[in-house]
Amino acid sequence: MSTKNIVEKMTKYRWSICAMLFFATTINYLDRQVLSLTWGDFIAPEFHWTNNDYGTITALFSIFYAISMLFAGRFVDWLDTKKGFLWAIGIWSLGACIHAFCGIATSGIVADTWFVGFEGARHAIAGVGDAGMVVTVSVTLFIFARFVLALGEAGNFPAAIKATAEYFPKKDRAFSTSIWNAGATVGALAAPVTIPFIAKAWGWEMAFILIGALGFIWMGVWVFVYKKPEKNPGVNAAELEYIQQDKDQVEVQVEAAPAKKMSFGECFKFKQTWAFAFGKFMTDGVWWFYLFWTPAYLKSAYNMSATEAALPLFVLYMITLFSIIGGWLPSYFVDKKGMNPYAGRMRAMLIFAFFPLLALLAQPLGEMTYWLPVIIIGIAGAAHQAWSANIFSTVGDMFPKSAIATITGIGGMAGGVGSFIINKSSGALFDHAANTNMQLLGFEGVKAGYFVIFSVCAVAYLIGWVVMKSLVPKYSPIKG
Repeated sequence: MSTKNIVEKMTKYRWSICAMLFFATTINYLDRQVLSLTWGDFIAPEFHWTNNDYGTITALFSIFYAISMLFAGRFVDWLDTKKGFLWAIGIWSLGACIHAFCGIATSGIVADTWFVGFEGARHAIAGVGDAGMVVTVSVTLFIFARFVLALGEAGNFPAAIKATAEYFPKKDRAFSTSIWNAGATVGALAAPVTIPFIAKAWGWEMAFILIGALGFIWMGVWVFVYKKPEKNPGVNAAELEYIQQDKDQVEVQVEAAPAKKMSFGECFKFKQTWAFAFGKFMTDGVWWFYLFWTPAYLKSAYNMSATEAALPLFVLYMITLFSIIGGWLPSYFVDKKGMNPYAGRMRAMLIFAFFPLLALLAQPLGEMTYWLPVIIIGIAGAAHQAWSANIFSTVGDMFPKSAIATITGIGGMAGGVGSFIINKSSGALFDHAANTNMQLLGFEGVKAGYFVIFSVCAVAYLIGWVVMKSLVPKYSPIKG
C-alpha cells in the first residue's frame, strides 16, 4: 500500500501545552493564597494586624496586579510566549519567597536584630513595645513582597491566552482555556490542605518558600517543552492543519512581514476592548474576594482555625471544578445550535451569570450551618471560573493574535482595579462592623458586613453581562 494513501494520525501535542498552562496557573494560585491561609492564625498575632491591615495589603496587591497587567500583555507580545512566560513565573516565584523574610527584615528595622533566623525574628518582634511600629513596618514589607508577586503574576494570563491562541483553533479555545484555567481551582483546592499544615509544622515562612519554589521547577520544564507549533517537531502536519484551520490564521502559513501591533491608544478605540475590560472589572474582584477572604470569613463567623477550615475550603474548591462545563457549553451552542463562537460564548456567560445570585442566601443560610455558605460560595466560584474561561476567549474571537496579550492585559488591569475596590472596602467594612456591632436585616457585627459584600458579589455578573452585550451585541472581529 502506498504511503500516500495512509492518513496520518494527528498528534496531540497541543494538550501538552495546555497541561503546562494548567500547572502554571495552579502554581500561580498557590502562591497567591499562602498569605490568606496564614495571616489569621500565624502572621497577624506576630505583627498585630487587623482586618483593615490585611485588606490594605490585598487591595494594594490588586492595584499592583492591575497596573502590571497593563504592561504585562505588551511585555509578552514583545518577548513572545516562551520568554514572556519564563520572566513572569520567575519574578512571581521570587516574590513569593520574599514574603518569608519580611519577619527578619521587620525585626532588623524595629529591634536592630538583622542576622537572626525566623524563630529569632519572632522573639525579637515580641519584645518590641511599640506595636504600631511593628504593624507599620511589617505591612510595608509585605506590600513590597506583594508588589513583586503581582508584577510576575500579571504575566500568567496574557501569556497563557496567547499560547492558547497559538495552539488551538477558535472553536476549541474556550474548552482548552477552561481546562488550564481550572488550575486556579486546583491551586485553591490544594492550598488549604497543605499551606496551613506546613505553617503549623515549620512556620509560616516555610510555606512561602516551599510553595514559591514550585515555579522554578516549572521553568525548567517549559524551556524544553514550548516551541511554536509550526516549528515544533512534536506537532505533525495533521495537527498543524487542525490548529491552523481558522481562515484568518494565514500569518502562520506563509513567511510574511510581522503583523502590525496595536498601540495602547488604538486598543482603546474599540468597543470590544471596553466590553472585555468592563466584564473583568465587575467580576474579577468577586473571585479574589472569595479567594482572599473566605478563610477569614470562616474564622470570623464560625471561629475556625486555619487547619479546621481546611476541609470546608477543600470541599468549596472541589465544587468549583464543575467550571469545566464553562468550556463545553459554548462548544455545544456552536456545534449543535449553529451559533458563531462569540454568540455561543455570550449565551453561556448569561447562564453562568445567574448562579452567583445564590450568594444572596449565603449569610442567611449560614445561620443554620457553615456548610451551606461553603457550598454556595463553591457554586459561585464555579460559575466565575466558567465565566472567566469564556470572557478570556472573547479576546481571541475579536482581536488579531498580535494584540491578544495586550488586550488581555488591559482587561486584567480593569479586573485588578475592581479587586482593589472590593478588598480594601471589605477590610474597612469588616472592622467597622465588628467595632460598631453593625445591624443589618437581622445580622450583627462582622456577619452584617459579610452580608453586604456577598450581595454585591451576587449581582456583579449580570451587570457585567448586560453592559458587555450592549457594547458588542454581535460578533464583530477586528482585523490586524
